[in-house]
Order: sequence, then C-alpha cells, then structure tokens
Amino acid sequence: QVQLVESGGGLVQAGGSLRLSCAASRRTYSTAAMGWFRQVPEKEREFVAAIRWSGSRTAYAESVKGRFTISRDNAKNTVYLQMNSLKPEDTAVYYCASQDWGGSSWYEERGYAYWGRGTQVTVSS
Repeated sequence: QVQLVESGGGLVQAGGSLRLSCAASRRTYSTAAMGWFRQVPEKEREFVAAIRWSGSRTAYAESVKGRFTISRDNAKNTVYLQMNSLKPEDTAVYYCASQDWGGSSWYEERGYAYWGRGTQVTVSS
C-alpha cells in the first residue's frame, strides 16, 4: 500500500500561482509514474501531469502546458505541481496518484493504483 497526502491547495486570483505537494509513504518502482489529476463536479477526473521517480520524463495535458510544472524530490518521496498563470477553469479538486509499476498508461485513471484524497484549488476571476 502507498498513502498519498496532498497539500497546498487554496484560493487564488486569476494569474496567480500555487504549488501543490504530494507526500508518498513510499516509492514504488523507479519506472512507475506519479500523476496529478483534477476533477470538477459532474465531470470525469482528467489527467494534468505525470513524472517518473527516475529519469527526466514528464507529461502534461495540453491545457496546462507552459503553465504547470511537475517535479519530484526523491529524498522526501514528494512530488510537486507548480501552477502558474492560473485561470478560473483550473478550479477543481486536484488528486495525486501513484502507479504500482511502470508500464501502465500515464494519462488514464486506471493506470494508477493509489490515490490521495485531493486538495481544492479555486481560481477567482
């Protein structure tokens, strides 16, 4: 089992920044990805960004490219999501997720085995 705890959400004005953190109780395989997803009411959870515990590969949704940056600190078993130039449409509950092993899709919920409880991000216009 892997426990994931998100933090860093809050209320920010459009154009502002937030940094989300996801602390994992342990890392899984080095090739496994850690991902961020987000969800608004009555919509499916959508992929935001992902990174592996090893190497430099990252992935982003088109809607956040150039504004969001995912990074990790292996010593702290923590993944971060730096969110800049926030827009009202970025308002959502943001979830951290961990793959159990490398090889699953980075972009789909079913590719991840463990989930945090989420942190609310609200961007006012």
